[in-house]
Amino acid sequence: MPQVRRVCVLAWGGAAVSWELSTSGRLGASLASCAAFLLLATGCALHIRRGLMAELRRSQEIAGAAQRALLRPLPGRIDGLTLSAAQLSASRGAAVGGDLYEAVPTAYGVRVVIGDARGHGLPALGAASAVLGAFREAAYDEAGLGGVLVRMERALARHVLAQDAAEEFVTVLLLQIAEDGSVLALNCGHPWPYLLRPSQPLESCGAVPRPAPSPPAGAQARGPGRSPGSGRGGVRKGPAQRGLDVRTLDGGETLPPLGVVPVPDGLVGDDCGQLWPGDVLFLHTDGAEDARDRDGRFFPLRSVLAEQPADTPARLVAGVHAALLHHTGGQLTDDVALLVLRSDRGC
Repeated sequence: MPQVRRVCVLAWGGAAVSWELSTSGRLGASLASCAAFLLLATGCALHIRRGLMAELRRSQEIAGAAQRALLRPLPGRIDGLTLSAAQLSASRGAAVGGDLYEAVPTAYGVRVVIGDARGHGLPALGAASAVLGAFREAAYDEAGLGGVLVRMERALARHVLAQDAAEEFVTVLLLQIAEDGSVLALNCGHPWPYLLRPSQPLESCGAVPRPAPSPPAGAQARGPGRSPGSGRGGVRKGPAQRGLDVRTLDGGETLPPLGVVPVPDGLVGDDCGQLWPGDVLFLHTDGAEDARDRDGRFFPLRSVLAEQPADTPARLVAGVHAALLHHTGGQLTDDVALLVLRSDRGC
């Protein structure tokens, strides 16, 4: 728009000067008329620009308020967990898109959700809002994670029916972190988070040496139809640098995204082990690992996590955020949400 306005002003001024100089008469009068035309054109352009800028500021204020209501800032600390989050929208000028996250303290532990609605940017905002609103209510009321997931599925179905949408689905990861650090998860087509564990326990926490992580015995806390040997909870080991062990927190079976098939009855949650003091969970949407640079190379999220300082969740989020923008040159093709939780219980 600024370029269009400049071209219009220059074209008008050029036409006025050409017309004045081509007519007979005194040169001084012609130049004075040209100056008057140019001043008039400049004044009109500035007046229009001020009006457009004022309208843009009002629109940004309204959009910002709506976006903050949907994806409100997380508290810095919840029941011994330190949190930080960030969101990048693929739509220019938008602060949110189809990605969602939330963490709330409940009587059953800290419940966390991160999800990704089909599509990206502002068009995916409706489905994300429906699912996130259902989680914020059900997380306090439902005794089990399965009940929370069913409520979220019903909210998405009502949204699809109201919008008469042909196809809508949302990938969702639900976590429940109990007071003793035990983690339950339900995953509907979402990337599993990373677990960043210091090689040595934090001295400031007075922590004792931790046992090596191992899968839970049997098929405890499984949903219906799951065999004892399928998808045991635990962690898959990854690279370790600077005394930091980066692993994939794997709860086992992954269900289809919400909206694809009905959620099975009786889901309880997959046992994902335990968070010890100093452990960090890095949750993300697939837009992070699927981001590419100009040569088509994917963003190496696991390697970046192993290299980034993880002394605070906010610093880790900022480091990954900056590395992601550097990798893509600031040109994202999908929304990205990052959520980091660190266990400070006992510190």
